[in-house]
Amino acid sequence: MVENFVLIEDYVKSLRNSLLCLGLLCLAGMAQDSNTPPADHPLPPGSTTLHNIQAPPPPPPRIPDVRQPGETGWWFEVDAWLPTQQPILNAGHGASGFTYPSYVQMQGTPTLADGAEAGVALGLHNALRFSYWTTRASGDIPSVPNGLEVWSQSYTPGTYVSTNYQLMNAKISFDYLSWPYPVEARHFRLKTLWQVQFTSIRTGFDAPQLPLVNSAGAPILDASGNPISYAGLGTRWFISPEFGLGGSYYKGRHLRFDFNAAGFAFPHRDTVWDGDASANLRFGHVELRAGFKAFHFKTSPESTFFVHGTDSAAFVGVRWHSQ
Repeated sequence: MVENFVLIEDYVKSLRNSLLCLGLLCLAGMAQDSNTPPADHPLPPGSTTLHNIQAPPPPPPRIPDVRQPGETGWWFEVDAWLPTQQPILNAGHGASGFTYPSYVQMQGTPTLADGAEAGVALGLHNALRFSYWTTRASGDIPSVPNGLEVWSQSYTPGTYVSTNYQLMNAKISFDYLSWPYPVEARHFRLKTLWQVQFTSIRTGFDAPQLPLVNSAGAPILDASGNPISYAGLGTRWFISPEFGLGGSYYKGRHLRFDFNAAGFAFPHRDTVWDGDASANLRFGHVELRAGFKAFHFKTSPESTFFVHGTDSAAFVGVRWHSQ
């Protein structure tokens, strides 16, 4: 009898514990359901739950980059400027055993330095440009005071010497937008310039008043038995990278201001730098340009002869845009 009573008591305890666990599970489910709004009661704006947890605000709308005139398509330009400076030729570190000095300033007023440029827009606000220009001059030195030794010729003091030269420069430039980014509707652009340039200068000398024939009219011969010549000719050229900055400010659809400056120097070797600033007025596909430019170069002084000079002058140009 006692044993049956104990069994009944254990069964009642087990049933009570089971009902208690079931009740706790039901209460937990009801609490979870109370946090979920019914289908006919949507969440208020800006909330993820009924407890007013704020969702992040939506991102502001993106303003598209505005391409100004000249930042699409391709263009071609012709321009001209009139530098008045003359380059200088001198003996380099490789010269030795010269009888006369070799320092001489080339003579004559340079001709109009004519040039051209072609470019194409790359991506958003970047560009690839190719430019070229050349100038030349010739003139005379009535009398070299201390004599002159250039290239393969020597001229005694008092000799009448004529000079001529031709200077040429060509360049490829990648103009990369560096600030601001994104451009959006801003009017200013700052670009880094990554360039490769080629400079060449040919210089010539002669003594036109010295005789080429003797008193009998026979050609005067040199030590090798060839007709004598007083002409000396030499060329110096170099290829160099250039790095710099360029900027453009768009005053409106028809007016733009530009500036560019770049350069590079190998210590005790070649040196080059150039720069320009301009105002550009556009009508449809045609753009009129006016400004100022400067160019400096020096070939390597480690050779027998080297040439250096700086040109600067106002310039004008006409550019045609495809778009």
